[in-house]
Amino acid sequence: MNPLNLNDIVAYVESNIGTFHIKRLEKIQNLELKKDLLKRKNPYLFKAKNVLSAESLVRGILDAFLSSQEETIFGDFLEGLAIFVCSKVFGGQKSTQEGIDLEFDRDGIKYVVEIKSGPNWGNSSQLKKMKENFAKAQQFFRATNPNLKIVPINGCCYGRDDVPDKGDYFKYCGQRFWSFISDNDDLYVQIVEPLGHQAKQKNEDFEEAYYQIINKFTFEFGEEFCVDGKIDWSTLVQFSSAERKVA
Repeated sequence: MNPLNLNDIVAYVESNIGTFHIKRLEKIQNLELKKDLLKRKNPYLFKAKNVLSAESLVRGILDAFLSSQEETIFGDFLEGLAIFVCSKVFGGQKSTQEGIDLEFDRDGIKYVVEIKSGPNWGNSSQLKKMKENFAKAQQFFRATNPNLKIVPINGCCYGRDDVPDKGDYFKYCGQRFWSFISDNDDLYVQIVEPLGHQAKQKNEDFEEAYYQIINKFTFEFGEEFCVDGKIDWSTLVQFSSAERKVA
């Protein structure tokens, strides 16, 4: 084990956080109103919420889309950060096994880790798949070393789970996870400040693109789905849900 150098963490974050901002900006710049937003969102929900203006509807579906995309993009960044941290301390590495993000040895134990952003990430089918991935990884490593002790870990970058022992795997969240891969109980707090590197400038660029797309999509929506200044809900529902007639 090597002691963690926080300067290495700062350097990694400052070198890689820009990728998050670039991908986030690209997502909004490449959006199409009909294909990417209107076809994927529930028009009945917005009617039930009594949405009356085109701008409110466009903003609502855009914000929901971006929230989901940002979680995914930032989750990828945090996964990379976790692997980097573990590589510095325990020689951890990106795993080649299906569904396993990180593998490393600590105190004579082989750990196989699937990394998620937060604790509430999966349904029963996804949890089942994770367990299958753990089982396959254990089988792979024991093929060459039958006596090897292997412990599967579901690591979550934020949140809390006060019952980490799940029987056939452990679930480490937030402080417990970052401490586990770094041997530093305070790392979960120490990584916060570097994440703000150039955040103001990057978010100003994003905000400009955001309002540009709001204005553009509001105009497009009004042209096609509004009549006399009112949202034409029938036309909107038909667009998203009507059966296509095959000639």
